[in-house]
Amino acid sequence: MLPAFRVPKIILDTDPGGDDIFALFWLQSLVKQRFAELIAVTTVGGNVSTEKTFSSASRILSLGGLPDVEVGRGVAIAQSPDDASHIHGSDGMGNLSSQLPDPIHNYETARFSDDILIDRLNAIPGEITVIAIAPLTNLAAAEKKHPGILRKAKEIIIMGGALNCPGNITPHAEFNLWFDPEAAEIVLNSRCDLVMTSLDITRQLIFTREMAQSIAQTNPQSKLAQFLIKLCEFMISTALTYRETDGASGFLVHDAATLGYLFYPETILWKRAKVQIETRGEWTRGQTLIDDRNLAKQPANAWIATQVDATRFFTNFIEDLKILNKGSEKI
Repeated sequence: MLPAFRVPKIILDTDPGGDDIFALFWLQSLVKQRFAELIAVTTVGGNVSTEKTFSSASRILSLGGLPDVEVGRGVAIAQSPDDASHIHGSDGMGNLSSQLPDPIHNYETARFSDDILIDRLNAIPGEITVIAIAPLTNLAAAEKKHPGILRKAKEIIIMGGALNCPGNITPHAEFNLWFDPEAAEIVLNSRCDLVMTSLDITRQLIFTREMAQSIAQTNPQSKLAQFLIKLCEFMISTALTYRETDGASGFLVHDAATLGYLFYPETILWKRAKVQIETRGEWTRGQTLIDDRNLAKQPANAWIATQVDATRFFTNFIEDLKILNKGSEKI
């Protein structure tokens, strides 16, 4: 007899963000199909400010049909670098937030994200998977406040880094880890089995308007379909402006790779490595490096993605989003 499938319990740490939003919709579909349980969404500053990422997460949870999930407010950092609003819009939602209902979660009274992480990981140690698709500020804050707390996660899956390819914010650094490299260093040193999906594979995950239209066709008059079509068009326009896809008409869904690994592991290949981050270099701050010369002498701290089957990945991604859209509310 095959062992019973254990539904993963998930905390999503995010800074919505166009690709974050698509990842959160995908996760909501998986929850509604009873393939996952969403414990909380912990937001953080990055693509836009902490207030805006909190608001976006609240709106997207409502639009996807999970308004009761707790949303955490992000831990601030002393000197926040430039955000990515030029890519994601001033609201992080393609400047579409005014077309959606107001957020139902209250930023002023919400618990801080690091406190949620500490509380939930202590409550059920070894059971929660933390998916981090944003700067690692919240995770590092939790580890500093409660040393060893990150080892109580069942697994930590990170979207971040540029290991054998150029960065997307500097020639050497990927945005999430560049934004707060000191936090990334704390997380990289927290345990030996981190899972990392970096730009090395996510640059192959180009989401197109044809994909968005195929999702929308299952329920073309839904609020979700209309929003996805408009957000897709916005993200394609900025991706082309900043040459993120080498001229291909689409945009990169970096953050969704983490869910591809967890729910469709056959789509990604991996290897063990020791991942480190530069925190002080004038030109290399935020750069991630791997040293796999002799792992017996320098033990690995992560599994890093090396290849992705983009066709199989998008087959699953699109079908799951169709299921979410099919059951969503019409305009």
